[in-house]
Amino acid sequence: MTRTLTILGIESSCDDTAAAVVRQVDSTLPEVLSSIVFGQSELHNAYGGVVPEIAARAHAEKLDICVRQALDASRQKLNELDAIAVTAGPGLIGGVMSGVMCAKGISAATGLPLIGVNHLAGHALTPRLTDGISYPYLILLVSGGHCQYLIARGPDDFTRLGGTIDDAPGEAFDKTARLLGLPQPGGPAVQAEAAFGDPKRFRFPRPMLDRPDCNLSFSGLKTALMRMRDQVAAPKGGLTRQDRADLCAGFQAAVVDVLAAKTRRAMSLYLLENPATPTLAVAGGVAANTAIRSKLETVCTEMGAFFTAPPLELCTDNAAMIAYAGLERFKAGSSDGMDLTARPRWPLDLNSPSMLGSGRKGAKA
Repeated sequence: MTRTLTILGIESSCDDTAAAVVRQVDSTLPEVLSSIVFGQSELHNAYGGVVPEIAARAHAEKLDICVRQALDASRQKLNELDAIAVTAGPGLIGGVMSGVMCAKGISAATGLPLIGVNHLAGHALTPRLTDGISYPYLILLVSGGHCQYLIARGPDDFTRLGGTIDDAPGEAFDKTARLLGLPQPGGPAVQAEAAFGDPKRFRFPRPMLDRPDCNLSFSGLKTALMRMRDQVAAPKGGLTRQDRADLCAGFQAAVVDVLAAKTRRAMSLYLLENPATPTLAVAGGVAANTAIRSKLETVCTEMGAFFTAPPLELCTDNAAMIAYAGLERFKAGSSDGMDLTARPRWPLDLNSPSMLGSGRKGAKA
């Protein structure tokens, strides 16, 4: 008997308000019926980064409009859906709460099942949405706030092999952009400048390559760039356009080299499981960086593994990934009640010790 599942997804963990409808018929490749994203860049540009209070307010104003547009674009009505999936964490708590409350309201009004989704799981499962890859696979989750190597064995089954002990690459790109007077978000801005630069002019450190594990560090790389910027600018009272491009190119090359080296180590550990079709998937906002994609694809070719990365529009925050992650949880028999809570922190691997510390809000990663 054919089983069709149609899920509404809602995402509001940072500065993108998003809603999407995803459908899957039996075990065929899922179809994204609609994906609507309202960005907030203009609201935050003057502050050099995302302001949580502004973001939360914008989510509250846009969520119902976003959901309506997603339903209209998909030609679906609420009574034709099977469930509602919503990001329940981790993220900026005000935004996460806005999304959770919106989803709860729709669930209460319609009786549709409610499914809380880990935002990181949404990114980690996106390659199954786009390419239908099989478990287990190695996922490099690389975004503005996270960088982890995980073996994905199921929608709620992840084993972390390593990750950043401080700044994530996306955070380092954003800080680099601010140091060099480039616009936010920093990743695309730095990549665009790097295309005109010489990556060999400035030699930046490759942190933690002397350690045999899969952990990473990018905080010192950002500091090294700041010092190099000051050293170059001091004699002439500022940077030339070429100076800035070369700094961006050198910084990006360092990030690429570190990720490539650590990916080789993570891949070696993953291959010990003897997967029938070894696969590396990379997901998250920084996965949109073409230099990183190209280098990781080369690593996979060298190690005999299949490489996959989502389309650029599904690398950054979106609700299609949340809808699909919710679909997988729903198929596995999982759902949540009206006691679903918003969580600022929510590690994917609950069994491994926290890498970034805990505190009152719980483990970061």
